[in-house]
Amino acid sequence: MPRIARIVAFGLGLLGGATASQGPEFAQQYRQRVGGAVDELRQIVRRFDADAQVSGETRESAIARLRSNTDDFVSRQGAAMQANVERLGRLDAHRTAMMEAGSFSRIALMVRDGDTDILEAVSRDFEPALPVTEEGVISAAAGFIAVWGGLLLLSGFLRSLFRRPRRPQKAVQA
Repeated sequence: MPRIARIVAFGLGLLGGATASQGPEFAQQYRQRVGGAVDELRQIVRRFDADAQVSGETRESAIARLRSNTDDFVSRQGAAMQANVERLGRLDAHRTAMMEAGSFSRIALMVRDGDTDILEAVSRDFEPALPVTEEGVISAAAGFIAVWGGLLLLSGFLRSLFRRPRRPQKAVQA
């Protein structure tokens, strides 16, 4: 491999490592946002439950009462509260699963089952961080090796495509 190609591969490997090292940081910021959303939704649902109880209703009966109301605005509020309760359940279960998952499993869980609204918000506000955790350092190394090694393999493959076949040499007779 020519020297310039090795330098470029090394530089791109470093870039791949730096990029991959941000995965754990992104997952951490995502987990923090999920926790904040769960806390806020829990407060909203608690207030609703308290209001329902004062009115002699359960959560389910209060939501049903709102949803069956002929006033469109009131009916929409019932649907919105039902959506809040369901989202709280999903996010709380997701948060628990992420807390119980191992380091790299959290990233996979976030990618596979992440809440799209929260993922978009994290993407908008994401602040890269220096990877000082074991997880961050391993991610950086894996990203470097994947990009650098992939480029080395690719360059070797491309060279083999353009290599001229060798002609058999005739034996020299003395």
